[in-house]
Amino acid sequence: MTDVDGECEYTSCKDPNNVDDNGHGTHVAGTIAAAMNGMGLSGVAPKATIVNIRGGQDSGYFFLGPVSNALTYAANTGLDVVNMSFYVDPWLYNCTGGAPEDTPAQAREQETVIATMNRALKYATSKNVTLVAALGNQHDDLAKPRQDVSSPDYGAEPHRRTIFNSRCVTLPTEGPNVLGISSLGPSGTKSDFSNYTTEVYSTEIEFSAPGGWYRDGFGTATYRTNENMILSSAPRRVLQAEGAVDPKGNITPLGKELGVKKACTANPAPGADRCGFYQYLQGTSMAAPHATGVAALAVSAHGHKSADGLTMKPGAVRWLMAQTATDHACPAGGVQEYFNEDRDETYTAICRGTTDRNGFNGFGIVNANGVVR
Repeated sequence: MTDVDGECEYTSCKDPNNVDDNGHGTHVAGTIAAAMNGMGLSGVAPKATIVNIRGGQDSGYFFLGPVSNALTYAANTGLDVVNMSFYVDPWLYNCTGGAPEDTPAQAREQETVIATMNRALKYATSKNVTLVAALGNQHDDLAKPRQDVSSPDYGAEPHRRTIFNSRCVTLPTEGPNVLGISSLGPSGTKSDFSNYTTEVYSTEIEFSAPGGWYRDGFGTATYRTNENMILSSAPRRVLQAEGAVDPKGNITPLGKELGVKKACTANPAPGADRCGFYQYLQGTSMAAPHATGVAALAVSAHGHKSADGLTMKPGAVRWLMAQTATDHACPAGGVQEYFNEDRDETYTAICRGTTDRNGFNGFGIVNANGVVR
């Protein structure tokens, strides 16, 4: 039996909360808070507690019901920070009244997504949850989005849609109180895939963070190397399904080509595997958890005690992150081209703003050391 979530492997077709058949969430979680235990790698906030709230499917979809329920649960449980490295399917952009090419039913569906997500995001903020989201990988200017050709990505055939910034949003990134995070490569250049904005003082982008960029380093030995991307934790079962790890747990030739790593310990924690696996990925999905880890550090260093432990108002977290972010100016001339990296003119991005706030980096690159001082 199969459904949208893939194979039905467990009772009632519900995966246990510690099973990840996709790998995306495990990679994100490792960047945020992988333990500093001498094995593998450390997350940005290695002493933070990770709470696994499943808002997505193994297939990669993030539908409105599970996402809004996850946000409500986070708020009611007293979580401090939520990472959202996704957009709510099936619409890349949800438009009030729909796009001109949408049906009336599709327009109503998008308005439901907007209303429900706005309510859930505001509710989480009211409970002192800092919300962090990936800015998106469409190399799009969110102030002037191009046509959407991928929506709906479930339930009906996608069609070309005209997107108007005045009434269309990508969610949760452009929702209320959300910190949108763009992606930088190792050189500090905006990753070619990362969204950005030409509305400098909008709230679409708040910060930039390392998200990896495989094509970074043109003209050097690092160009098109795995090490340009973000290394983080990976489920063994996912790597085995991809052919990167064999049934015995050995890295295959394909895995070596992809840069898969393995680390083992003689004394694993109770219930933990003796060996861990790690893979390289890139995306604003990889940038957002770096910012989420910094937000967690901010709460741990400056939060005040409450019945649920330490807490800090999201506005205070944002202010502290903005005050301590590393300024990162626009490229010379304000234009970033990617022709050397074999990208066409649709990737060319215009950067507007100042050194301390611009459309590529928001207030700057998140700074872990800065927020804990």
